[in-house]
Amino acid sequence: MKIWVDADACPVVIKDILFKAADKRAISTTFLANHSIRVPPSRFINFMQVSSGFDVADDEIVKRVSQGDLVITSDIPLASDAISKGALALSPRGELFTIENIKSRLNIRDFMDTMRASGVQTGGPAALNQQDRQNFANHLDKIITKHQQS
Repeated sequence: MKIWVDADACPVVIKDILFKAADKRAISTTFLANHSIRVPPSRFINFMQVSSGFDVADDEIVKRVSQGDLVITSDIPLASDAISKGALALSPRGELFTIENIKSRLNIRDFMDTMRASGVQTGGPAALNQQDRQNFANHLDKIITKHQQS
């Protein structure tokens, strides 16, 4: 299993959790972004800078992800594409996207896009809180543990 991180919008605290997990659990983890980010020196942690543009990092992740890999993203279409390739997808808030819930999440996303396009102020997501960080860390640990035991 490899971990692929949509790093453009990934919160710093989540990146820190992933840095620690990659080293501690010896999991290849690649951060992709269209701007440079600092990653600690590690044989398990990689950074790949992609060109600027809409969904360029997402497209690169979809191209590289394989069955059984894990994608970290809050981007619902990217999560859907990863799931369709047999990968797992986890949001920085700790929500595990699955075959069972991804279609409804896509529908909600499309509905909110339509509302915003019609001028309705929908606001952004709430700030990441301690519970979100804990949910993420717990789900990440369960996924890695299950993979390493199989």
